[in-house]
Amino acid sequence: MGRLIYFEIHVDGMERAKKFYGEVFGWTFEDWSEYAGMPYFGAVTGDANEMGINGALMQRHGPAPEPGQAVNGYACTMGTGDYDATEAKILSLGGKVALPKMALPGMAWQGYYIDTEGNIFGIHQPDENAK
Repeated sequence: MGRLIYFEIHVDGMERAKKFYGEVFGWTFEDWSEYAGMPYFGAVTGDANEMGINGALMQRHGPAPEPGQAVNGYACTMGTGDYDATEAKILSLGGKVALPKMALPGMAWQGYYIDTEGNIFGIHQPDENAK
C-alpha cells in the first residue's frame, strides 16, 4: 500500500517536452487531453512487463521553477544502461546539468538535470564498480 504508481510532469511547451522525453528516454505519448479537459499526454515509459511506472505530461498552471531554486517537490529518476550517452542526449536537446555525475560507491552512477521546462530529474546507471 502507498507504492508510487504514476507521475505527472508539469510543462509549459507540450511539444517541446514530448520531443525532449521522447528522444532522450524513448517515451511515447497518448493524447488524453479530451478526458483531462486540458493539454494532457499520457507517457508510456517502457514495456509493461518491465519494472517501472507510466505517467503524463500536463500543462503547467503556475510559474515554472526559478533557475537555481532548491528542489521543492518530487524529483523523478530514470534508469539508463549508458549514463554518458543519456547525458549527451539530454544536453543536445536543451537540458542542463543541475548536479553532475557522481558515484554511489559500489552501486551506481547518479546525476541530476534540468529539462526544457525547468524541472529537475535524475538519471541512474547501476554499476557495482562505481567509485
